[in-house]
Formats: sequence, structure tokens, C-alpha cells
Amino acid sequence: MNTDNTESVRRELTSVINSAQAQRAQMEQEYGKVWDTTELTQEFSVQGFMAPFVVVKRKSDGVRGTLMFQHHPRFYFGFNED
Repeated sequence: MNTDNTESVRRELTSVINSAQAQRAQMEQEYGKVWDTTELTQEFSVQGFMAPFVVVKRKSDGVRGTLMFQHHPRFYFGFNED
């Protein structure tokens, strides 16, 4: 049986992110570039999800990294290269 040592931290972070339901303009002020789902799939290939994180590969140069996301409205933000 695999144990996810990050589960409690991820659950707490997911709860914090989704409690605000920030709009795009707010998120851009706080995090910089923000993507909706369509924009995300145009710029990145999604490798996997583990809320509130998504592992992506940038299509333009193959750089892998992570983004965070909020559920509603669904926005992705905080790109961090691996």
C-alpha cells in the first residue's frame, strides 16, 4: 500500500485556495500569469493532477513544471519550473 505523505498538506492548501474563489484579475495581481482550461491546454501538456497541483510540460520548449489551480472558477496559476 502506498502512503501519500503530502495528502494532509495538499488538502489544507486546496481548502484555502478554494475558499476564496478569486476572480482572474485578483489572481493575476497576486500570482502573475493565470490560465483558464483552454489557455492551459494551448500552452501546456498536462502530465498529471494531484490537487491543488498539476504537473505540466510547456509545449514551446518542453520545460516541465507545476501549476496550482482553484476549482471554481477553474484557473491555473503559479507556474514553477522543475
